[in-house]
Amino acid sequence: MRVTGTAQHRAWQQRVLPPVEQVRPDLWSIPVPIPRSPLRYTLSYAFLDDDGVLLVDPGWDGPEGRAALTNGLEAAGTTLGDVAGVVVTHMHPDHHGLSAWVRERSGAWIGMHPIEALSLPARAWRVRPAGSDRAWLLRHGCPEQDAAALTVDPGRMRDLLGMPEPDRPIEDGDLLPLSGHEVRAVWTPGHTPGHLCLHDAAAGVLLTGDHLLPRISPNVGVRTGEEDDPLGAYLASLDLSAKFADDEALPAHEYRFRGIDDRAAELVRHHDDRGRETLRVIGAGELAAWDIAAGLTWSRGWDGLHGMMRRMALAETLAHLHHLAAARLVRRTPGSRERWRRA
Repeated sequence: MRVTGTAQHRAWQQRVLPPVEQVRPDLWSIPVPIPRSPLRYTLSYAFLDDDGVLLVDPGWDGPEGRAALTNGLEAAGTTLGDVAGVVVTHMHPDHHGLSAWVRERSGAWIGMHPIEALSLPARAWRVRPAGSDRAWLLRHGCPEQDAAALTVDPGRMRDLLGMPEPDRPIEDGDLLPLSGHEVRAVWTPGHTPGHLCLHDAAAGVLLTGDHLLPRISPNVGVRTGEEDDPLGAYLASLDLSAKFADDEALPAHEYRFRGIDDRAAELVRHHDDRGRETLRVIGAGELAAWDIAAGLTWSRGWDGLHGMMRRMALAETLAHLHHLAAARLVRRTPGSRERWRRA
């Protein structure tokens, strides 16, 4: 893997916001800050087209984000009012948060994969019974005192519940409505069920969202009430990434790079190693997912994870357990407190 966004890389090392950059003719990178987050910023991308601006992942909503996006568009020689469409790689608030504000000021349409639309908090939490989130945490071994702090309270999710519904579905293989660019959607489930990458073959770039980042492994976790195998989907999406080996990666965080196939292979190895570590932690015992997570290696250490970081670690551990179960390497003992053992 080779860093190509050298100014972005310097800014990352110096812990400052990177510059607005023209990365291709009529394609600009605009950093939008994320308050109180180790990710620091989202890299929004603006395609300047004859039919107006197509904005990808406008970023986190807030005064700083609105100013950064407005100023970034002006640096690119356009305005917020010129935005004709917004494409969201996935519905997390550091990507989709500003979409409603952009639509209010420009009349732009909003597009995302239809499966991703089903994951919007306003839809997902509407159908969940009261108390189901706390019960999910307890079932997977979360202690009572931690469950009280980690349970999601829909009453405090006003901003998340207010993220807008899309106007336009974007399916795998669809061409975006641009007259001067041929940008095709690539469905890459894993980080979220409907995650999209965007490929501009003529420009030689793949906008990777959170699917591929140069430095960190994106969170792949099992969500409340679901029993699927998101890690299996993510690994399949990583295999798909090899076909874009000749393209430059334009990620939503950190900095641009080349070597998409090498980075994808590195992430596959990381998850293989984590699967083997998960089996070692289980050993000959029978453990709840929370206890397995506590025994795994984390960059900050388990004791250094607090609040929602622990919840994300639990969800990621469950993703590995579900994937190992699909491979018939582990089994679960169902009950009010599920436990896992090696098959």
